[in-house]
Amino acid sequence: MSVNVNRSVLDQFYRYKMPRLIAKVEGKGNGIKTVVVNMVDVAKALNRPPTYPTKFFGCELGAQTQFDAKNDRFIVNGSHEANKLQDMLDGFIRKFVLCPECDNPETDLHVNPKKQTIGNSCKACGYRGMLDTRHKLCTFILKNPPEPPETGSATVKKDKEKKNRKKDKENGGGEAGKNNDIDAPEAVFCHNNKKAQKYLLGGFECLVKLHQTQLLPRVAVILKDLYDADLLEEDVIFVWAEKVSKKYVSKELAKEIHAKAAPFVKWLKEAEEESEGSDGDEEEEDENVEVVYSSSARELTVETVKPAKAQREEIEDIDIDAI
Repeated sequence: MSVNVNRSVLDQFYRYKMPRLIAKVEGKGNGIKTVVVNMVDVAKALNRPPTYPTKFFGCELGAQTQFDAKNDRFIVNGSHEANKLQDMLDGFIRKFVLCPECDNPETDLHVNPKKQTIGNSCKACGYRGMLDTRHKLCTFILKNPPEPPETGSATVKKDKEKKNRKKDKENGGGEAGKNNDIDAPEAVFCHNNKKAQKYLLGGFECLVKLHQTQLLPRVAVILKDLYDADLLEEDVIFVWAEKVSKKYVSKELAKEIHAKAAPFVKWLKEAEEESEGSDGDEEEEDENVEVVYSSSARELTVETVKPAKAQREEIEDIDIDAI
């Protein structure tokens, strides 16, 4: 059964709810104690560590408290009825949970052990202020500040980031390595590393698989960009283009990728052949057909251009005296 976090609000549709506190008395004689069975759930609804309300009970009752977070056992020494503890919890909520401006429980505590201050901020109305630290619980809060939200702690966050970076590196980086087990630690260092470039092409195929609609029509453009960035070399591209592999994606998709890459591969081969076959000054034809890549149009086009020699001859034929 749930109750309103602020029990002075009688509206049954009040949005802020918490479980009704459940207490269980254990032991006999001097060893008698009260276990707050659902303290974790109650504290979660209040956005506070479960140790805070448990310690608050101890301060108000003058009793020792025990915390066994591993087993979710939060204990107050002595025998205490659940209703009594529930009423006492209202005091904790008023002092350490509700916003002093809007009475909403959407607040966070900001503890500064060095300055011995406890700040309070409200996500509902934007209030920011300082808590009165005269209550005994404040000493405990200053020694045990709440953990950063969502991360558990700064150390845990750093460790998690390090593990994620290590995992990405081992998998070749990004979604491609994650989904296809590309075991290539060097896959993110591609300059002058042909093995890494092969992995890069494999990862590229995986990425196309994930975003076929957007990337498949742009395969040639992307490969050209990788080539211009010196991340892919001609011979690696040629070897890749010669054989359709189903190592990273299905054979059908691999064929589509290779078909889309064909214009770029053709342009690359012709550019290489032209570079190897050219002797500098000789031109065998008056006009040449040249494949041109337009970065603005983001596509490969074919244009007819005149060689430099023909252009020079046209200039020499002009009668300057007749101008």
